[in-house]
Amino acid sequence: MAAKRKLIGFDPETLRALEQLARDRGESVQDLADEAFADLLAKHHQPRTLKEALKQSARSEPANENKPQKKRGSCARPTGGERPR
Repeated sequence: MAAKRKLIGFDPETLRALEQLARDRGESVQDLADEAFADLLAKHHQPRTLKEALKQSARSEPANENKPQKKRGSCARPTGGERPR
């Protein structure tokens, strides 16, 4: 699938700094932008791909999982042959 394009404007100082960083790292400004936008989405817990969206929306516990029921009441009952005195 071909990438869609958006035009983003930078002030001259920022553009110079981005171009210098890209040269220093041996990458393109596009690579820097991809990394920056991925970090921004992660910071705000937004999925980048369909797979990430499905994983994020999945429940942490299966819906039909049987959980042990909590015991009701706070008084202990005698068990077996013991009788309270």
